[in-house]
Amino acid sequence: MHYSEQKLTEEKVFKDPVHRYVHVRDQVIWDLIGTKEFQRLRRIKQLGTTFLTFHGAEHSRFNHSLGVYEIIRRIVDDVFHDRPKWNKEDRLLSLCAGLLHDLGHGPFSHSFEKVFDLDHEHFTQEIILGNTEVNAVLTKVHPDFPKRVAEVIGKTSANKIVISLISSQIDADRMDYLQRDAYFTGVSYGQFDMERILRVMRPHEDQVMIKQTGMHAVEDYIMSRYQMYWQVYFHPVTRSAEVILTKILHRVKELYQKGYRFKQEPAHFTAFFENTLTLEDYLKLDESILFYYFQVWQDEADEILSDLCLRFVNRNLFKYVEFDPAKEYKKLAELSALFEKAGINPDYYLVVDSSSDLPYDFYRPGEEEERLPIHLLMKSGEIRELSRESEIVDAISGKRRTDHKLYFPEDILKDDKTKKNIKKQIRTLLDMRS
Repeated sequence: MHYSEQKLTEEKVFKDPVHRYVHVRDQVIWDLIGTKEFQRLRRIKQLGTTFLTFHGAEHSRFNHSLGVYEIIRRIVDDVFHDRPKWNKEDRLLSLCAGLLHDLGHGPFSHSFEKVFDLDHEHFTQEIILGNTEVNAVLTKVHPDFPKRVAEVIGKTSANKIVISLISSQIDADRMDYLQRDAYFTGVSYGQFDMERILRVMRPHEDQVMIKQTGMHAVEDYIMSRYQMYWQVYFHPVTRSAEVILTKILHRVKELYQKGYRFKQEPAHFTAFFENTLTLEDYLKLDESILFYYFQVWQDEADEILSDLCLRFVNRNLFKYVEFDPAKEYKKLAELSALFEKAGINPDYYLVVDSSSDLPYDFYRPGEEEERLPIHLLMKSGEIRELSRESEIVDAISGKRRTDHKLYFPEDILKDDKTKKNIKKQIRTLLDMRS
């Protein structure tokens, strides 16, 4: 029997708090889970700094990746099986792409990516195509198979149905992370009727469609996503932790470039600073490594780096006020000048942070990020875009919500041992209580 068709002698299961069990029968999937690149995801948190806001949010990218795989397994084995517009040959491709879709995430992924101008999807493809254990497993299926998996994840594959299973406005990725993140944060916002959605999914030409009878379950899913973004993912305390984390990385990079002598040299970061990054360098980094550096950098001579690390490790985060940079730019300039006078570096201690989300959008050709809309399969056989049928979705369709906050160290501004009058002016401008 060919490797792609080999089954385990006995089904393996992972106990899962969201899906109850994750089922593995394919030898290929079992071998991929055992690779060192996939096991690394145990050491990358799914929600980055959110654990500093919601203390249960300690789950990993490993958990989530297994969850996405399980949802896709149920779709292709139970829902799409024997349906006329589903190609059974795409089953293993779908399972592998779902399992590996987050393989390239780094520690505190999005903050880390911003500082070093990286893209986790690029590294996901590099791991799949490079000299890795994952590549060796996929190549055993077929020499061309790693490329096919990478193209699905990179959304460049001609196989649009498989792409839409993993990356669309209603996909296995979102369905898992909404429920999983809600479970571990302890909130109810991310709950929706996934069972119903799976039952009404249908393969149709170049994307997955939803039967008209499942429209209300999809409405619930979209509103769940909307609530999770604003109540959990964009929580201002989590964003404060991200601001500090980002500033730590910026400070280390600046000090390195200036030739600063570290007590603990940032050896794991050298390749990032010098633009000599290899896949091997990237894979050596995980969150345990970053936390080690944050711990030891608390004792560095550089006051800014030491203070920021103390804040992150001990959860002494920045406070915030609502702020509109478009309308209050003069106020920001005034505050920056006062921070300088007070001996507080505004580059690190006065930060505007913006959150923005588009909960649902219809198709806009030519946009930088083209979003494939959700289509309903009507009883008549007609295909209708979701917002044309749903008043709820129409009300939020194409409407981007943006939120701005100004972050600062309240404890320093309330310490009147030095620069008392200047700090008082700052507090007045920030409308802080004296």
